[in-house]
Amino acid sequence: MAFGKSLKTVLRVVLQQHKWALRTRDIACRHLSKGMPEVPVMFRSKLEDGPSFQDFLRNSSPTTNYLPQTDEDPPPYLENNPPAGDSQKVYLETYGCQMNVSDAEIAWAILKESGYRRTYTLAEADVVLLVTCSIREKAEQTVWNRLHDVAALKRKRCSSQLPLRIGILGCMAERLKEEILEREKLVDVVAGPDAYRDLPRLLSVAESGQQAANVLLSMDETYADIMPVHLTSNTTSAFVSIMRGCDNMCTYCIVPFTRGRERSRPISSILQEVRMLSDKGVKEVTLLGQNVNSYRDASEIHSYPSTATVLSRGFGTLYKAKKGGLRFADLLDKVSQVDPEMRIRFTSPHPKDFPDEVLQLIQERHNICKQIHLPVQSGSSRVLQAMGRGYTRETYLELVQHVREYIPGVSLSSDFIAGFCGETEDDHQQTVSLLRTVRYNIGFLFAYSMRAKTRAYHRLEDDVLPEVKHRRLDQLVTVFREEASEVNRKAVGITQLVLVEGPSKRSLSDLAGRNDGNVKVIFPDIEVEDEHSGVACRARPGDYLLVKITRSSSQSLRGVPLHRSSLRKSYGYR
Repeated sequence: MAFGKSLKTVLRVVLQQHKWALRTRDIACRHLSKGMPEVPVMFRSKLEDGPSFQDFLRNSSPTTNYLPQTDEDPPPYLENNPPAGDSQKVYLETYGCQMNVSDAEIAWAILKESGYRRTYTLAEADVVLLVTCSIREKAEQTVWNRLHDVAALKRKRCSSQLPLRIGILGCMAERLKEEILEREKLVDVVAGPDAYRDLPRLLSVAESGQQAANVLLSMDETYADIMPVHLTSNTTSAFVSIMRGCDNMCTYCIVPFTRGRERSRPISSILQEVRMLSDKGVKEVTLLGQNVNSYRDASEIHSYPSTATVLSRGFGTLYKAKKGGLRFADLLDKVSQVDPEMRIRFTSPHPKDFPDEVLQLIQERHNICKQIHLPVQSGSSRVLQAMGRGYTRETYLELVQHVREYIPGVSLSSDFIAGFCGETEDDHQQTVSLLRTVRYNIGFLFAYSMRAKTRAYHRLEDDVLPEVKHRRLDQLVTVFREEASEVNRKAVGITQLVLVEGPSKRSLSDLAGRNDGNVKVIFPDIEVEDEHSGVACRARPGDYLLVKITRSSSQSLRGVPLHRSSLRKSYGYR
């Protein structure tokens, strides 16, 4: 036992010496490239004065106190003092879901703290970081194409400038790892979703001409102490990440393998960010997570009874029920009390995590939007079982009915996958039938794309032909639009409360915003009366307007603005 402890001590010190050596080499490279004469003396002395093997022999008395006395050594892949950015300019591009937007904001907050500056012009950049998505093959191919464009810019860079460093962040970095570094040598830095704190060090290593990577997944990283720097000047809406990872292990999904296990931010950290956004004038916050409504703040686990998680009726999971902590209903309750003039949304949930207390909160609170995303993926119970979703078609439809009874007029959206492994024509028609039965307001529909590492990749066969997948997808899209058109047509003649986002993309004479159900509403940019002061004014982003709907389509509504109002005064207008 004593020998084992001594060996651990030896290995720890050797690792520390190796770390000093690497830091010395990196600093030497930087000094030489800048024409500086030599490495600082302190690093040479640390190496020269370090322990020898004799220091660990029994009865030996080391002459030098070579290690700092700390309670816990930092992880060997992170430096205590990250290298400074020296005002170098960073250009960020984001691909994929809103979680990647949130990740980009976290990464930028870390780099800004380290002395980097932001640029929105690619040609000015010293560092180009692409925050990537791996959910489908097309998403990854888009990034590979973009890498070739950026690499061409790197080759044209003047020799008098620092070499342009290119980094891949996020899910694609986690999934492909070595392939990204090796394939055509396009990339200098690879950082997975849990390694953003290490970005300053990775970029420092890349500055010396080496490739650098950190794709370690964490069981507890939530970046709770990092206040994201929001990347757009839009003060109307913002996304707040409340949890990371997913435990559901749906057979088609790569997320558990690229973002790891579920872990949630403490409520105190989330509330701090929401209050900050409220102070900045943000009028709509969307709570984000891969499985957002399975939120469980384990930091409060000893303060609350260790009761098991309550699932939607008839739903199941592949994992044991989790006990204790604050749940999504607790978070939703507290967040909705921060600012009565701030709308609250959340995405993306799983249908299994809608206990009655969550539905009751949505129904009661005027600032929690009456809009719920219920991703179903397929209308066939057989396919749902193959996907590992934990429910049947019948169970899902019962939940839809229960939600509509609890929240009259609720807006529903969903996700659909066309052509999953083993899907027959009858399975597909059951999905078509489900679309017609539920009649969603918003839909996200995709052809199945098999991902390596998923359970489907190892256990199932991707046996639906590509042309069949796309034919089925086209039919699903057509049916969705038909039903959504009918749903939206019912809004004509009704007055709705719209949060103004800014000018319409199609006409500078129009403004665009979203109603409570998250449907886009377009209306003319004309003077309206302020309900409180009675003064005529032009609407601005962040204003709430009452708009009378005059026309509709499957994807948007058109109307005439009546007057400027507030969220509290106009409760009941959706």
